[in-house]
Amino acid sequence: MRRMLLAKIHGAVVTEANLNYVGSITIDRELLEASGILPYEVVEIWNITNGERFNTYVIEGEPGSRVICLNGAAARKVAVGDKIIIACYVNVPHEEAVKWQPTLVFVDDKNNIVEVKGAEKPFEVYEV
Repeated sequence: MRRMLLAKIHGAVVTEANLNYVGSITIDRELLEASGILPYEVVEIWNITNGERFNTYVIEGEPGSRVICLNGAAARKVAVGDKIIIACYVNVPHEEAVKWQPTLVFVDDKNNIVEVKGAEKPFEVYEV
């Protein structure tokens, strides 16, 4: 089995940080649907603004709200207005991994979807 990038939401802007919540990241349902990321799925958060890297799980936000809200302890790792990347992974057999294409969702500064695509180009396969 190989661990591969399943999907990412690139350049999302944090709209809220809520310390008084149990934990997680709330993401607009439309962004989740475009990426294929599921509610309660574990995701990694890479903060482009300050370099923080951490993981949490997803809570579905209101469709069309463009909400990206870090909750609980994760709220201390971001500030409203920070740009982040949200990524998740999947384990697949080697035979599938060599042809794998993740879903990449690019958003603008208001978390509107600008583009959804696969990887830039497939990598060259080599024998393992």
